[in-house]
Amino acid sequence: VQLVESGGGLVQPGGSLRLSCAASGFTFSGYAMSWYRQAPGKEREWVARITGTSGFINYADSVKGRFTISRDNAKNTVYLQMNSLKPEDTAVYYCHARRIYEYWGQGTQVTVSS
Repeated sequence: VQLVESGGGLVQPGGSLRLSCAASGFTFSGYAMSWYRQAPGKEREWVARITGTSGFINYADSVKGRFTISRDNAKNTVYLQMNSLKPEDTAVYYCHARRIYEYWGQGTQVTVSS
């Protein structure tokens, strides 16, 4: 099982980034996929979630209206489009898969700074 995040980097406040998470080794379409983040000195927090087949989506209040989660079951990939980024969005972003079992990616760093 692998979850491999990509797309992180350094961006100025107000900018955008698109994170990707490529999954392998399990039946991707059957799993709810989420993004979490962890800022330095803080606990890991949930950001967004999309279910497997129905595509039901929900977001943390802190990112609602700015971030968009989506998935492509044909490509076994989940995305997080992040717009209007703020310095407080700086964190390591993790991909998470859950059904009966759960899996985590290794994380990708997002830094929002001028």
